[in-house]
Amino acid sequence: MTEKLQNKKSSKKLSLKNDIIFKAFFSKKGNEKYLIDFLESILKKEITSVKVKEEVNLEQLSKRKKGGRLDLQAFLDDGMIVNIEMQMKDLKNIEQRNDIYEAKTISRNFQRGKDYKDATEVVSIYILDYNLFGFDEYILDTVKVLNNHRDYQINSIMKEYYIQLPKFRKSNPDMNNKLNQWLALIDGEDRGKIEMAKEKNEIINDAADEIGYFTESEEAQYLEDMRVLWECDRISEMNYEKGIAREEGLKEGLKEAEKRRNIEIIKEMRKKDFSTELIIEITKLTKEEIEELEKQ
Repeated sequence: MTEKLQNKKSSKKLSLKNDIIFKAFFSKKGNEKYLIDFLESILKKEITSVKVKEEVNLEQLSKRKKGGRLDLQAFLDDGMIVNIEMQMKDLKNIEQRNDIYEAKTISRNFQRGKDYKDATEVVSIYILDYNLFGFDEYILDTVKVLNNHRDYQINSIMKEYYIQLPKFRKSNPDMNNKLNQWLALIDGEDRGKIEMAKEKNEIINDAADEIGYFTESEEAQYLEDMRVLWECDRISEMNYEKGIAREEGLKEGLKEAEKRRNIEIIKEMRKKDFSTELIIEITKLTKEEIEELEKQ
């Protein structure tokens, strides 16, 4: 018993902010009600059913991660496709990358012979553990408008939601709001907000228990240890590559300095009417090398 308690104390606290845990939890068979409740809170519409593109376990996700994007794709009963991505670090490319990814999703799901107006609507939800925008709101969504008529909204089949967790933590959110309840649970930082969310939403209460069992599993803890090791390896590799780049740069710099030095030496020798043969003998350069340097 004592050993179990010690192991539990030493294990790291994992939450849904971990992208692997997030995808594994919401894609798990039997957890559809949690995903539906979460999506209804954002999209402000009733969802009868949801189908996740793929159910994956923690081991599969750990093998796939390797620094790439790890998003959850869900198909709603009305045909809408929803991409959800948890991102802990600002990679400085999210806005540009989003457009390409969403366009590809639409293209892949557009069948030949369809009318363009029947193209699949794609919504992307980005949950960020950093602040992307300088505005006060912690939830922002996009619309497409005309430049000179900002009040006219163009019918677009691509839409993004950006949720900034640091701003949510600093706010005083209305905990009667279902989305705020979910954000408290996903963020996992404020026990008071989490308890309020559990009291007000039975589904959140059930989800919190399920997440507790899920994240305390040996598989989840092992995966987190592997993630830490991978991150350390990645940083070491980057530092090694930077070291090689610096070394190559130093070599190139020395080459350039030697070339300039030889050019100056040859210029001084020519001023004193040294013959090419004498310059070759003194500098140990070839005739071709001397001619090339003189051109420069």
